[in-house]
Amino acid sequence: MSAAAHNSGPICSAAVPIMLFMSQLLSLEIPEHARPVRLETERGVFAALDVPPAGHAAVRGTALLVPGFMGSKEDFLPMLPALSADGVRVLALDCRGQWETGDASPTPSYSQDDLASDLVAVTRSLGAGPVHLLGHSYGGSLVRAAVIATQGEPSLWASVILMNFGPGAVSSWQRERLHLLLSVVESMSLAEIWPFVRSKDESVPEDVERFLERRWMSNSPSQLAAVAQHMLDETDTTADLARMTVPVSVISGTPDETWDPDGVERMARQLGATFVRIEGGGHSPNVHKPAEVASALLDFWLTRHGAAVA
Repeated sequence: MSAAAHNSGPICSAAVPIMLFMSQLLSLEIPEHARPVRLETERGVFAALDVPPAGHAAVRGTALLVPGFMGSKEDFLPMLPALSADGVRVLALDCRGQWETGDASPTPSYSQDDLASDLVAVTRSLGAGPVHLLGHSYGGSLVRAAVIATQGEPSLWASVILMNFGPGAVSSWQRERLHLLLSVVESMSLAEIWPFVRSKDESVPEDVERFLERRWMSNSPSQLAAVAQHMLDETDTTADLARMTVPVSVISGTPDETWDPDGVERMARQLGATFVRIEGGGHSPNVHKPAEVASALLDFWLTRHGAAVA
């Protein structure tokens, strides 16, 4: 389809671009001791960044970080030095259909159950004992589903953190953008959609902007369509998670127009979870307030629930 043909299409008639689900990045700086890995699991091969504790520190815990819609492992880069410095081994993941993981297996499925099962398989492949599982945005949905599906299995999960993820479907404002994306993702190429998805923030460095474009182009269109539909159809399973015995914490960067922060706080109360609100963190406090997020994570992982994670 030509560019001219698209000028009358739904994406071009929108008042605003469909850009807010694109995770935000300001730097691509990677800790020197981090290493890219390919995790071989029973469900396929997944790309990750493996960051051991800095120096010769003993491992005080292992954390698996799960990005959101249109995101990747790089979303967590700003937090990695602080987590590593305090003895936490961190694995930041590209989920199936994202960036360097791609399809992960010859016959990929992008159902929510299958994407959650991928997290279980990745965790088992680590052989590290129970992990601290963190999900950002849509990653929180997958984390919640994985924990519920495994009945909060203590041999898998040391704790759960939901960051900028709400109890159910996203806001009506974001639902409009999801419908817009679904209306074009099968008829337009990712290259044609990119101008409408890319950040218009002029403070984003050129190298980051180039990375974001490469990452977008590596997405699976099938995964984008499936996850957009998941976010439209999301139901509130907070009560199911509350029945699990795994410790839970909720982090909410504000302002956030994807899930209402007040609704996120109510979810935390229902879960009996610790709750941390990070003013000025926006939808990506891991990028805009990484020191505050890292401090909240370390306090929850190592202070509240002890350091004894294999």
